[in-house]
Amino acid sequence: MKPVSRGIDRIAVTFDDPNLVANAGLLLIATVVARLGLEDLCNSTIRLGTRVGGFQPGRKILTLVHAMVAGATHIDHADMLRAGSTAAVLPHRVMAPSTLGTFLRSFSFGHVRQFEAVIGNALARAWSLGAGPGDHQLVVESTIRQVFGRLKGGAAYG
Repeated sequence: MKPVSRGIDRIAVTFDDPNLVANAGLLLIATVVARLGLEDLCNSTIRLGTRVGGFQPGRKILTLVHAMVAGATHIDHADMLRAGSTAAVLPHRVMAPSTLGTFLRSFSFGHVRQFEAVIGNALARAWSLGAGPGDHQLVVESTIRQVFGRLKGGAAYG
């Protein structure tokens, strides 16, 4: 290593190629989402009625999923998907964090069964496309994180 005469604060990074995308690893997930038709599956299965934020749940769910895959730890991080050309490679419209918050508040415990139906149908579609035993694996896991805030309705984890 050679010492440099300039500090890190003097380095400017620029991208001059319009095809560069932040979080390009999302392309793989976006391809799987498109092939499985997950947005339409969510739209036809998740029914929130006339609740505020209930229109087109698929794009909101997929925005949350893609944000988590890109490393988001809270709703405000979903805005990273709107930076640069990232939204152009995703197979759905990327929703604003405020819209996602409204959407998440529209759920009740009874909607869990609708999500279970989405997961079951998505797995069936994945298997019909060749996923499953053999050379491919589909691993679905969850992370439990502590929830903070006085307005969380007594939730300790979520």
